[in-house]
Amino acid sequence: MLIENTIDFFLNMDTAKVLAYFWPFFLLDMTRYLLLDVVVISVYAIKRVFHKDQYALARRQLYKERPLVSILIPGKNEGKHIPRLAESLTRQTYKNIEIIIVDDGSDDNTAEICRRLEQEGKIDRFIRNEVRGGKASAANTALSFSSGKYIVHIDADSHLAFDSVETILLPFYMDPAIGAVGGDVRVANTDVSFVTRLQGIEYMKSISIGRTVSSELGILRIIAGAHGAFRRDILERLHGWDVGPGLDGDITLKIRKLGFRVVHEPHAVCYTNVPDRFRALARQRFRWDRSMVRFRVRKHRDILLPSLNFSFLNFLASAENIFFNLILDVKWWVYIVQILIIHPTILQYVFLINFVLYMAANFLQFFIASLLLGDSMRRKDYLLAFFIPLVPVYTGIFLRIVRTYAYLMEFLHGASYFDKWNPWKVSRVVKEEKL
Repeated sequence: MLIENTIDFFLNMDTAKVLAYFWPFFLLDMTRYLLLDVVVISVYAIKRVFHKDQYALARRQLYKERPLVSILIPGKNEGKHIPRLAESLTRQTYKNIEIIIVDDGSDDNTAEICRRLEQEGKIDRFIRNEVRGGKASAANTALSFSSGKYIVHIDADSHLAFDSVETILLPFYMDPAIGAVGGDVRVANTDVSFVTRLQGIEYMKSISIGRTVSSELGILRIIAGAHGAFRRDILERLHGWDVGPGLDGDITLKIRKLGFRVVHEPHAVCYTNVPDRFRALARQRFRWDRSMVRFRVRKHRDILLPSLNFSFLNFLASAENIFFNLILDVKWWVYIVQILIIHPTILQYVFLINFVLYMAANFLQFFIASLLLGDSMRRKDYLLAFFIPLVPVYTGIFLRIVRTYAYLMEFLHGASYFDKWNPWKVSRVVKEEKL
């Protein structure tokens, strides 16, 4: 009965009423996250074909030069994941690499495992920080012991496809203005739980498609720490990573502000292990969302202001992120209140129609991602399509509640400066510098 009434309700609306009731979808989300994706990904696919010779030339130049590439792997309590990561690095098509792991004060068997891998020759250097200094500190420690012309940063709970190092380096040989390249991050443990399956779909949408689109538009705002490549000279110019949560987005904006391009390479594949319970996922996203406020709105707000060094693309990269994540998050709550107050009797119809619209959009985005990723899609990735009907609830309710709470806590209390993810001694120094 509800479905029949909902269909009748929708069919009896004229265009003006459709836009009045469902303007967030038709005027904002469909335009930005569906139509634009289709156009940009189509253009990207065509360009990829026409630039085939350029990629081949870049590959020949890479192997002619054979620069040393330093793989930096900071981590804490990731002993169970490191052997698989090390094994994936030994199978890389590009061999001139050095692998440096920094154990940031782990209390599991990370040190024992890494020392064994070092003895077996599967990693080049293992460094243990007895006192935890935080992920950025561990990455900087690894950087100080490295010698490579290019630096590839990988999270310790990840592993790479066999040609990822080679593939992520190619953009550097196609454009000297490129300062950093982001690899494509996908979920390794999609078959572990309901939560990881939903994240598997989300990563395909937000990273595989989303960052490819942002890269093509010149507004990519983050190089993922799970798999990112950097020119060494640029990292040294920036003195490495700043301490604190959100270091991935922070270093990316700093590279952009120096005038270098940052791009995404969807064919350089990294598989990362994601939280398998909603509670752990909420903690992770709470940290990520607070970092958006801390770095986009607070630390790098100069990007949004006119100055001698003003760049429209840098402005757009931050402004687009703030608008679609922060401002439109407020918009959604206003929209819900509007329906509750003005049209409470049709709430169930509006909810169901929104659900169908966003579910259809997610199916189309999944199809686009499948075409974009091609042969790198695994069988279990295709099976994620069965969970797409649940994605509107996951992203529209669960993630939105977490995001809203994170924004409020960061604006009102600066919660990121008290995050246990970062050692308190480090956060205290950063907080004092802010004040």
